[in-house]
Amino acid sequence: MTRFLLVMPPLTGHVNPAAGIAAELTARGHDVAWTGTESVLRPLLGADARVLGTGTRAFRAQGGHGLAALRSLWEGFILPYARFTAKPLDAAVREYRPDVLLVDQHTPAGALVAHRHGLPWASFAPGAMELGRPYRALPRVEAWMTGLLRGLWERARLPAEKYVDPRFSPALVVATSGPALTGSTVPPSPALAAVGPVIADRPHDPGFPWERLLPGRRRVLVTMGTLAGELGADFLARAVRALELCGGSVQPVFAAPRALLPELPPHALAVDRAPVLELMARGELDAVLCHGGMNTVGEALAHGLPLVTAPIRHDQPFVAARVAAVGAGPRVPFARVTPERLAAALLAVLGTTAYRDNAVRVGKDLLAGGGAVAAADRLEALGRADCPGTL
Repeated sequence: MTRFLLVMPPLTGHVNPAAGIAAELTARGHDVAWTGTESVLRPLLGADARVLGTGTRAFRAQGGHGLAALRSLWEGFILPYARFTAKPLDAAVREYRPDVLLVDQHTPAGALVAHRHGLPWASFAPGAMELGRPYRALPRVEAWMTGLLRGLWERARLPAEKYVDPRFSPALVVATSGPALTGSTVPPSPALAAVGPVIADRPHDPGFPWERLLPGRRRVLVTMGTLAGELGADFLARAVRALELCGGSVQPVFAAPRALLPELPPHALAVDRAPVLELMARGELDAVLCHGGMNTVGEALAHGLPLVTAPIRHDQPFVAARVAAVGAGPRVPFARVTPERLAAALLAVLGTTAYRDNAVRVGKDLLAGGGAVAAADRLEALGRADCPGTL
């Protein structure tokens, strides 16, 4: 038995795929614990999960686009979260005494703690931004990010000559993506395990109004992720109008806070959180309108669902571009798309078999990565000090 400690940020889209890997490790007889913000982790993981809390504090809301969004992410979340959790993570390692750490790329303090204690660690990449290095053509931007990470390394009082990028374990990087969604920008490496989407059971939602899913309708799930917030309100209003223009034969299912939505037509359905995987697995959806987040896109393609993507920030434009490149659905501009243009994109996806055929094909390619089973295999090998290579 190996003791695995999963170091995760308070972000649903990062915790959910990691939970599927944790479930596979547990099923193999290993001991698994989590560390992070318990108020976020506990509702997602359930009462039985062992969570070593790092405390709770508010962080600046992420905003902007392009380089402004990048600065917001690093200065408003990644850096302050790393500083805030450094000591609690060290205490969690001392208490739990793990054999291996799985560290999300957004929680670099976990890698620093692993290095300090001489423990093997793997990086967890649930998105494409770090893997694809979208700023490689802007060396000053990459140098800025490297400087921030070196600052964390120095703050942790680790030897400067032993510096490694805490986003990339030299031994193993577990990515919930695949070549279809990363393209040629990610070089092959023995340390990279591109396992594809992790499709794991989530608790059944007894509160979802299944009875309101109307028979004989084509159904579109609309979800803009957990971080869109008020930024998504204007887009959602345009999406409501677009789906009205699609006609009564199309039923929208909005997964968004009701306060962000305008008045809906009678046949539309809106919930704060939707059981996305259950809707997909039951065959209740025909297409997805989303922000281009890696998890939503991967899960949709794994179920053969075409998409319309409206990326907002971070790796979403990169993922949305890949969806369009493989023919699984068009990309529309989040800030400028009109209801009429959005309706046309949705009707094209719903009415063109090529989009669905491509989604099925790409989904099969992604699932060939092995998901949670492949991730657990590589993590077990790391625990045996049997990893095949380095980045």
